[in-house]
Parts: sequence; C-alpha cells; structure tokens
Amino acid sequence: MKEFDFSSIDLKAAEAKYEKLLGIIEPCGSALVAFSGGVDSSFMAAAANIALKGNVVLATAVSETFPGHEFGVAKKFAEELKIRQIFIYSSELDIEEFRKNPKNRCYYCKKELFTKLLEKAGELGLKRVFSGANFDDTGDFRPGLAAQKELGILSPLMEAGLTKMEIRYLSKKLGISSWDRPQMACLTSRFPYGVEFDREKFKAVEACEEYLRRLGFSQYRVRVHDKLARIEIEAEEFAELIKNRENVAAEFKKNGFSYIALDIEGFRSGSFNI
Repeated sequence: MKEFDFSSIDLKAAEAKYEKLLGIIEPCGSALVAFSGGVDSSFMAAAANIALKGNVVLATAVSETFPGHEFGVAKKFAEELKIRQIFIYSSELDIEEFRKNPKNRCYYCKKELFTKLLEKAGELGLKRVFSGANFDDTGDFRPGLAAQKELGILSPLMEAGLTKMEIRYLSKKLGISSWDRPQMACLTSRFPYGVEFDREKFKAVEACEEYLRRLGFSQYRVRVHDKLARIEIEAEEFAELIKNRENVAAEFKKNGFSYIALDIEGFRSGSFNI
C-alpha cells in the first residue's frame, strides 16, 4: 500500500477549506452526487451527507468504460455510508463523437452522463447535482469540466479550493475509509487520442489490469499502443513485476497483446495528455 505524506500541505488551511465546503453545500438543500467510489467522489458524498443531513442520493454510472472491480467498490462504500445509491446506465459508445476518441472525448461523455443525472435529480426532487471535481483538476486537460459548467453542475470541492492531497488528509481525519484508495480513471485514458473505441478493447485492458490488481500492485495502468501494452506501476514495485514477468506476459497475450513493456517512468496520471 502506498504511503501518503501530508507534510506538503497546510493542515489548518485544509481544515478551513473543509468548513468552507460545508458552507457551500448546506444552502443547496438536497443533492444528487455523481459517485464513482474514488477518493474525491467518496469524500464529496460523505461531506454532502453531513451538510445536507442525509438529503443526498448517490448516482453511479454503469458503463463499459467503468471497471467492474471499481463498480463493486462504489457499491460497498455507499453501503458503508448508508446513503441511497442509484445506477445510471451510460451509453457513451453510442455517441459517435465520443467513440472516435477525439481530444475532447470527455466532453461528450460528461455531457451525456450529467444530462441523465439532471433528469434523475428532477425525478427525485433533488435540487442540485454535484460532481467530485477538485481544485487539482483545473491544472490538467479536462474537457469534461466544460460540459459540467454548461449544464450547471456544481463542483463544491473545486469551489472550496480543495486539492487531492487535502481531500485524502481530511478523509483520513474524518474516518472515511477511501482516504488511501489508489487513483482511478475510466478506461478511455488507456488509449491514445484518435484510436476508435470498441467494447473488446475495453474488455482486454480491464482483464489485464484486474490481473495486476490480483497480483497486489497498489497503482497501475495498462496503456495501449496497438498490440503493445505499456504497464505503469509505482517504481518501488518494479522488482515484483519483473519477478512475475513470465506470468504477466502470458496473461496479457491471452488478451490480445503481442508485446508487453514496463514504463521505466512509473505510474503517472494522465500520461497520454503529455
């Protein structure tokens, strides 16, 4: 398990931002929270539940781009928080603009998903829809944020100025079990822009990443370059991968890859955005 060093953040400032967050959420009255089960959306869900005194529903997307294991994690955490969870069936692959995988693919995905969330919030009588976007997201290439803004989706974590590390710290302080969960991202991030998506490609990547998870790697990505799979893991876990290299290679080849490479730069979020 990766260790997180909170010495790089101002703890009192993070706690002040948490109070600001509750102040942002409380006037909303009720909310539907976009909930993937990741660190940010889990903290968003917990904070909203506190500020809105239980007038919260969690909405989790069911999609080919969402790994099955993460779906299970999201269900378990919703049960842990005792917050009602609903499931929204997302069909991004039916959207031609998304399927062709342009650089702004996330725009089309988020627009489709959050449009459905707004409709569901209306049906449930919930006043607002929250996303789990945080302040660090403003420093990366995130076209999905434009779709959220257009639709009037609120991002309270971002508005409060909370960074990913501050969210981890506050989650730990509040006893939220997701505080040390690995970073997650939908499966589209495993492919270079311009490579058209299909269900079989997503299934192959998910199977390979699930194998790495079962081997015990704390953080991993399988980036796809045609028939070559580029594995990103934490540098301190390189030796473990090399020790299991024959089994890893056999498993990846079963899923259609001809070549398997270890990226010596290690895991880094959004490496195809460079």
